[in-house]
Amino acid sequence: MARSRSFGTNPEQPTISSVRQDIPEQIKPDYKRFEDIKHIRSDGSEYWSARELADALNYSLWQNFSSVIDRAKIACSNSGHNVAQEFLSTKKIVFAGTTTKPVTDYELSRYACYLIVQNADPRKEVIALGQTYFAIQTYRQEKADRLNQLKEDRKRLDRRADIYQSNQTLAEAARNAGVVTDKEHAAFQNAGYAGLYGGLHVKDIHRRKGLSEKAKILDFMGSDELAANLFRISLTEQKLKQDEVTTAPEANATHNLIGQEVRETIKRVGITMPEDMPTPTKSIAQIQKEQLARLKQVSEQEPLMLDE
Repeated sequence: MARSRSFGTNPEQPTISSVRQDIPEQIKPDYKRFEDIKHIRSDGSEYWSARELADALNYSLWQNFSSVIDRAKIACSNSGHNVAQEFLSTKKIVFAGTTTKPVTDYELSRYACYLIVQNADPRKEVIALGQTYFAIQTYRQEKADRLNQLKEDRKRLDRRADIYQSNQTLAEAARNAGVVTDKEHAAFQNAGYAGLYGGLHVKDIHRRKGLSEKAKILDFMGSDELAANLFRISLTEQKLKQDEVTTAPEANATHNLIGQEVRETIKRVGITMPEDMPTPTKSIAQIQKEQLARLKQVSEQEPLMLDE
């Protein structure tokens, strides 16, 4: 794994330069010891080696630091976090005389490091520095995570609204193409989903997402999955009109073909297939309800000033 030596190379990760706004000038050089031992994986995620963190915190005996890690693991478990993920167990090769031997190590998340410094020897001056550094970093990441979630919620709402409008125009195009009855319309929808989802029909996707019987599939899609379906819907409407389709079977075949073509595009560029995209825990309806509640709260706290 590559160690992070040049700061600011990963825009999603907090950097020492960004932390410098939050810390006193006289202790900035000490913070560099924690930033210098941060590692970046190929997927952009970060970790700290427990062995290297022990040295940075002036623990000369691994046995003593191992006890600190054990206390931090207990705190991690009590907080409801996954201990195995936060404290990823691994091995490190070290020199022992003229030979080498494997020793226990951990790839520690930022949160794991935070718990470790909170459970370390408070008499060490460097521990206070570590506590401040990892507290700031953890806080900044939590803020970034919340912002990213808000952005994703916004995209889901926008794309769901676009799909609602596009489905209306697709339904009209389908009627003009011979899809008239409710049964024919259901078959038409299934044909499109089957093309995009590798043969899965509406009930199959519903079951795969673990949704209740009355839940709407589109309300439990992330922004990328919604985008794929919006593309399918838009292209199908255009194709039905362009080819002047006049029968329900032909309309179904067109919808299925467009779904397959969108699927092949997704496969070709190498991103996650629609059926494997994660299902959000919150539905679109729940997000809308929460946003309306926040707007109501803001309006009650800050009433609008209207001209009399």
